[in-house]
Amino acid sequence: MSRLHFQLEATAAGSRARAARFRTQHNEVLTPTFMPVGTHASVRGQRREDLLDSGAQVLLANTYHLLLRPGPALFEKFGGIHAFMNWPRSVLTDSGGFQIFSLPDSRNMGEDGAEFKSYVDNSTICLSPERSIAMQKSIGSDIMMALDQCVPSTVDRATARHAMELTHRWAQRSLEARGDSPQALFGIVQGACYADLRLESAGAITQLPFDGFAIGGLAVGESVAEREDCTATVTEVLPADKPRYLMGVGTTRDLLEAVHRGVDMFDCILPTALAAQGVAFTSQGRRDLRRGAYRTNEGALDPSCSCPTCKSYSIAYLYHLRATYDSQATQLVGVHNLHFYMQLMRTMRQHILAGTWLEFYRAQRDVLDARDSYGPKTRLRTQATRKAANLKKGRYEIMVRDDIGRIRDTVSGEVMHSVNDPTEEARSLYVEQSRLVERLHVLDATPLVIWDVGLGAAANAMAAINAVESLPAERLRRRLQVVSFESDLDSLQLALRHPRWFRHLRHAAPKQLLANSRWSTATGSLEWLLLAGDFTQRKHDAPVPDIVFFDPFSLKTDSALWTLHAFQELAEICRHKATELFTYTYSTSVRAALLAAGFFVARGCAAGPKHETTIAMSPLARALPHGRELLGAEWLSKWQRSDAQAPLGAAAGDETWRSAVTGHPQFGS
Repeated sequence: MSRLHFQLEATAAGSRARAARFRTQHNEVLTPTFMPVGTHASVRGQRREDLLDSGAQVLLANTYHLLLRPGPALFEKFGGIHAFMNWPRSVLTDSGGFQIFSLPDSRNMGEDGAEFKSYVDNSTICLSPERSIAMQKSIGSDIMMALDQCVPSTVDRATARHAMELTHRWAQRSLEARGDSPQALFGIVQGACYADLRLESAGAITQLPFDGFAIGGLAVGESVAEREDCTATVTEVLPADKPRYLMGVGTTRDLLEAVHRGVDMFDCILPTALAAQGVAFTSQGRRDLRRGAYRTNEGALDPSCSCPTCKSYSIAYLYHLRATYDSQATQLVGVHNLHFYMQLMRTMRQHILAGTWLEFYRAQRDVLDARDSYGPKTRLRTQATRKAANLKKGRYEIMVRDDIGRIRDTVSGEVMHSVNDPTEEARSLYVEQSRLVERLHVLDATPLVIWDVGLGAAANAMAAINAVESLPAERLRRRLQVVSFESDLDSLQLALRHPRWFRHLRHAAPKQLLANSRWSTATGSLEWLLLAGDFTQRKHDAPVPDIVFFDPFSLKTDSALWTLHAFQELAEICRHKATELFTYTYSTSVRAALLAAGFFVARGCAAGPKHETTIAMSPLARALPHGRELLGAEWLSKWQRSDAQAPLGAAAGDETWRSAVTGHPQFGS
């Protein structure tokens, strides 16, 4: 029996978003809820009265820092943290696992725990599961966290597995140390960005009698898309009758996306940390008070906000406080940010309960995290800014890791090929899996047509071209035509500036393609065409494909390309041809959309942290010998239990997609 008496009140249609309530030793908590971070038993720069007025139901404090100062004895003297800081509502304490992660050069890890030097008096401290729980008991928090080992989300599989398995052993020890204390205790799911490890970890942790479950090890290096994929993977298998907590996340849009995927609780330092920089979250997106455009603005920080800051002060006055280094600037913007976060959580709850969640979610996605657009941008071109500008073009910027370049969409935060070497992923996921070379060995007068959907930095197209050019001429018995689709060529133009980091572009083809929308070999055996513009329109201008490399940005960034209608149109185009489509995702809703559109769907090969990808086949391709592993009854059963069955773009009230999936001949006996 959970110590929290959790009650699930509603789950939104077409989403995993849910509203619930639970009771701690101090108050009832309504979810979704955001917990302001009071690391040292105080939310930096914020008064207790303002926190209460904002509606904060739970504060987060940190075991590691409170162990070092003021220490357990003082909490025991006061009877716990509530009396010490005069806080009448709930407190959740982090176990110290993240602090172990953030001190890699000043701690030693072992089975027993982490040994490190105190930053207070330089003494040696060993933080074990037992000591972490003992300290949390002294603090007297309402909700304790089991000690875990957090690692960067992009570590190799072996490191991720070792940390995950240690977390599981520490979880059991944390439970045993908790004993009969009335304090609730949450277990933590780890596994970095590896979906199979996340599922394994969730399976192990949920077998233990925790009162709730947290998703840890995110917001530590992965892309936004990877974080959202991991969150969805884990929430799908977490028990529905206990709270779910996504640790250390994030922006207002991050919260919206995580609630959509079934998360109940959040914490993050951003509302107060960005307030110290003069950045405010508002109903119109972010506002940056460091900009001179606000110097004379008489309006409120957020016209839609009723917090004390917005009711009492103009933007011009807040700008003035920052310009004069007055500490009130941080405090007042922090009051607003926390108030805005709390109001957002209450509004999300109201829409879930009212049955209007999806409309609210879709309306807010691009509003919440929009960047400051008020007034003209300040232009200061130092040598450093000129160098940085060379790494940016339009909405894209270059990220470099291990001397390999990747393209990041600065609007969504998504990174192309964020974990794997883009060239290697293109080779294994698209070229090898499509059996491109073998197909070109077969004599045929008609060209083999590849659709490259989402040209990006041309990794997939160039992988195909390089594979063909490496063949001896006598083995190339069929022409190849690659047709690339892209609505925004800035990413390729940017990558071409830096061939050091994008080695696959050290070829004449990409530049000629940009210049002429076409490149071909002298013999004409290989042709590359560019159809710039909206794929939903330009696909009708292209020859019907034999192979589709479907590699646009994710559902969040390029949503129009992932809808049921888009796949239905594609299925109709390919109806009279044996076409195979390859894509990096294994999203349940995408697979449902492909099935509902009429494709047969199979499991694709693993790619980086994804334990499988997706292959779709037209009926004619399915009828030929193919050797693919089609999704079966087990997947269908899992889909029917899922909280997010509907394909993207399915019309409200139209359930024909459901019967199209359940009645698909792929699942016939």
